[in-house]
Amino acid sequence: MGAAAIASPKPIVVATRGLKKTYFGKVETPVLHGIDIEVYAGEFVAIIGQSGSGKSTLLNILGALDVPTEGTVLIDGVDIATLSEDGLADLRNRVIGFVFQFHYLLNELSCLENVLTPITIARGEASEEEKSYVAALLDRVGLAEQIHKHPDAMSGGQNQRCAIIRALANQPKIVLADEPTGNLDSRSGNEVFNIMREMNREKGVAFIMVTHDDRLAQEADRILAIEDGWVNEVDKRAHRMKVLSSLSDS
Repeated sequence: MGAAAIASPKPIVVATRGLKKTYFGKVETPVLHGIDIEVYAGEFVAIIGQSGSGKSTLLNILGALDVPTEGTVLIDGVDIATLSEDGLADLRNRVIGFVFQFHYLLNELSCLENVLTPITIARGEASEEEKSYVAALLDRVGLAEQIHKHPDAMSGGQNQRCAIIRALANQPKIVLADEPTGNLDSRSGNEVFNIMREMNREKGVAFIMVTHDDRLAQEADRILAIEDGWVNEVDKRAHRMKVLSSLSDS
């Protein structure tokens, strides 16, 4: 009998090589210094760090919303520096979903219409199959009775759940979440995080989440910490002990 087959590793969906970012103005401000990271398909990665450490800057670069000063960014194997503006827009729409601290839903559209916007932007009109797909996702997150309501008639937690499903509408390979629970109370925040974790596990979508909440970071597969423009992987056990210690001291 031949040797047992070795399972191949999951593909890398996001990678950076020597990533640097400097803002130029009256004062030259280096933000990121030579960052090398890899994120695999289906991973859930939390990024933590002090305010102003560069977390959102890194996330914007990974989402092809900003460009590095130096270095390489590969998204789904594509060097984004080789793409035109139209190519970048197409990559973002096909491969990446975004969830922000504020939901950024359009008040003139219903919940369902908001969720369908990535599809209508890409193809002009959603098919019945696509509508059924997102309606089923909305039902999964408890929004079946909200699909025809507009954002101003929904709660903050409901709007954020709607925004998560919008990020998943095009069945992306990566979802980038920037403080997705930051504007919510603890109960709603936990619900939103749990929905993202469920979708990550069930759909195999990689999630990269910036958060100030150490408890949520602990639930990720990996934790990356940004400090002084550098990224280091955090030992989850040591991080858990630190969180427990801070809770006992409070």
